[in-house]
Amino acid sequence: MHKTSVYLDEEQADRLARLSRAEGRPQAEIVREAIAAYRPRPKRDRNFALAGNFERIDADFRPISEIPEDELMRGFGE
Repeated sequence: MHKTSVYLDEEQADRLARLSRAEGRPQAEIVREAIAAYRPRPKRDRNFALAGNFERIDADFRPISEIPEDELMRGFGE
């Protein structure tokens, strides 16, 4: 084990102390368990998010996701 220091704001420190008392476990054990359970949030595809901000250049009212692929591909490579 390695010893480390963690800075918590007042609310976080109070919550950790309450959890420790309620569960009868050391605060360090709760912190280790929280770190083990942590999963980073998946990163959003920023290119996709940007594409949603452009106006359509056609007159089709349907969302792109509802247009059949063969219609979307029509004209490519010609």
